[in-house]
Amino acid sequence: MSHMSGRSGVDNQKIVIFGAGKIGRSFIGQLFGCGGYQVVFIDINQTIVDGLNQKGSYRVVIKGEKEEEITVPNVQAISALEKEKVIEAVSTAGILAVSVGKNILEAIIPVIAAGLELRNSKNKGIPLDIILAENMRSAADFMREHLMKKLPAGFPLDTLVGLVETSIGKMVPIIPLAELEKDPLVVFAEPYNTLILDSKGFISTIPKIKGLAPKSNIKAWVDRKAFIHNLGHATAAYYGYALHKEAVYLYEVLEDNEVLSFTRSVMLQSAEIVRAAYPGEFTITELKDHIDELIHRFRNKSLGDTIFRVGHDLIRKLGPDDRFMGSIHYARQYQVPYDLILKAMSYGLRFRAKDEEGNSFPSDSLFLESLEKDFESTLTELLSYNKVMDLPVIEELARLYTQSGLSFR
Repeated sequence: MSHMSGRSGVDNQKIVIFGAGKIGRSFIGQLFGCGGYQVVFIDINQTIVDGLNQKGSYRVVIKGEKEEEITVPNVQAISALEKEKVIEAVSTAGILAVSVGKNILEAIIPVIAAGLELRNSKNKGIPLDIILAENMRSAADFMREHLMKKLPAGFPLDTLVGLVETSIGKMVPIIPLAELEKDPLVVFAEPYNTLILDSKGFISTIPKIKGLAPKSNIKAWVDRKAFIHNLGHATAAYYGYALHKEAVYLYEVLEDNEVLSFTRSVMLQSAEIVRAAYPGEFTITELKDHIDELIHRFRNKSLGDTIFRVGHDLIRKLGPDDRFMGSIHYARQYQVPYDLILKAMSYGLRFRAKDEEGNSFPSDSLFLESLEKDFESTLTELLSYNKVMDLPVIEELARLYTQSGLSFR
């Protein structure tokens, strides 16, 4: 695929990706790099930046029934600390992607805004689409709001910048330290390689890249991911940990029929909620088939996904609009049962899994200690639950939390 430059260096076949982490490299970088694009990563990790520039490629190891290896070619990287180079890269990109996590996203918006200003001064009227490869709801609204604060008054944001929400369904495990010591650039990933994205978010033509799956109602697909995939994943980790504290891997606990059955029941209950919210988008048969496929993927032994990775970061995952509470809010709105989801959520309140070095996730420890001291205030202040609207949920969680024993059955 040839690289076509615009009037002042815009390269239509260059993607600039903020975040050379696991999703950035195993998913977005892989799809576009193997699709003929030049891939330029922006990252704070100097080891990764130097390694990508020295090799010009990296390996993605596909962990499925049969292990495969993909080499992503034509790769460069820029340190996030080199602001002028980053701004220049944004100004000349054919397309942009961000995959940094919600906590970092706001921090990179000023440099993206500066790149958009430079781009418009050099190439008046040439738009730029930004793929928001983040596991967050309403990512486009968040991005638009914060870009407007950093761009000059009158900047034609809506006509020059496409904000493309995605549903990131790919599972990427923590890579064993021994593997990273051999090759710090390597990433592991499951075979699933479909990037669901918002067809209406693009201003320019949607890239003809294998693996892109444009959808017209992206909100429905983002919520399907959050309230079935993410919710089921966390349920298996939290309930699996409650019954098998010695287990390390997700597939281990899902070999217990009780964990498997409970996880599937929770996902099916949430599927009814998703269908109630989006009656024209999904049938219950489609959602049941999706659940069966997800559970099959969750049980992938080759992936080596850990209970810790799937369950940690409790403040985010138990947050007011994330997988559990977001689903519960819909359930209450549409008057659909959510008792199993609430029960699954309650196991997260006692989740103390550790990583391969025996460490807890720092904010999880603080959260769990806070719960023991003042349960309700922790939910309303640390998790930002609404003291009035969420009171029935808070009270039921408190009841489940105070029950003794291994599980809340």
